[in-house]
Amino acid sequence: METYLIIAAASMGGLGLLFALGLAIADKKLSVEEDPRVSRAADILPGLNCGGCGYPGCRGYAEAVVAGTAPLDRCNPGGAEAVAGLSAIMGVEAGGFVKRIAVLHCQGGEAESPHRARYSGPATCGAASLVQSGFKACIWGCLGLGDCVRACRFDAIHIGPNGLPVVNPAKCTGCMACVNACPRSLLRMHPVQEQRMIVLCSSRDPGGIARKACQVACIGCGICAKRDPDGAITMQQNLAVVDYAKATASRPETVEKCPTGAIKIVDLTTQLG
Repeated sequence: METYLIIAAASMGGLGLLFALGLAIADKKLSVEEDPRVSRAADILPGLNCGGCGYPGCRGYAEAVVAGTAPLDRCNPGGAEAVAGLSAIMGVEAGGFVKRIAVLHCQGGEAESPHRARYSGPATCGAASLVQSGFKACIWGCLGLGDCVRACRFDAIHIGPNGLPVVNPAKCTGCMACVNACPRSLLRMHPVQEQRMIVLCSSRDPGGIARKACQVACIGCGICAKRDPDGAITMQQNLAVVDYAKATASRPETVEKCPTGAIKIVDLTTQLG
């Protein structure tokens, strides 16, 4: 009996050794040498693996940069320093960098858009949206149940006293996790700048309905579109929409006559909310 055990053990050990040798040979023969620039590029990046660049982590982005399939300015957390470092590795001139952060396109908090029903289901915006289009008077607005807060890994969003998400530009990495978590697509990315003309509403309801549902809703009156000297604003399904390719500057005269304050010139370098 002991002889059989010894033979079996020796056989298994021999097979293991044979397979290990085969794997070692295959690894040597089939391995693909990595471009050393990938490791250098990955070391320059912050290592947060936030996904804001659109690639699977910092390593994935570094590989895409070296392969020439990704632009050099996609790392929001790394900022201008990362762009300069990647440019040096790739041997190209460093371009400019503008950080992008999430902005909530809704101002209808507890004070502006009252509840029209009592909701007692799961405390998530996704679940509440499925029940008669939510519990607030405005069926387009933010429900304030914090799906975006839970999605953010960087503590860059919290629910403010008026029941709406507040974004901290200093902490926002631009990873878009909050954007993807919002069931109503109310969070959108904007470049950080001191003045940016933004329609802080997403309602598509006709003016009369929108005004009753929320005090600060866009009512589709078109005043901003008529007053904008650049022709950068159009009315689409009762909502003012800004074409930023045409909006070369923020125009006070465009927004000052908005009867509800739905369109504003926002300073994105300060705390939002």
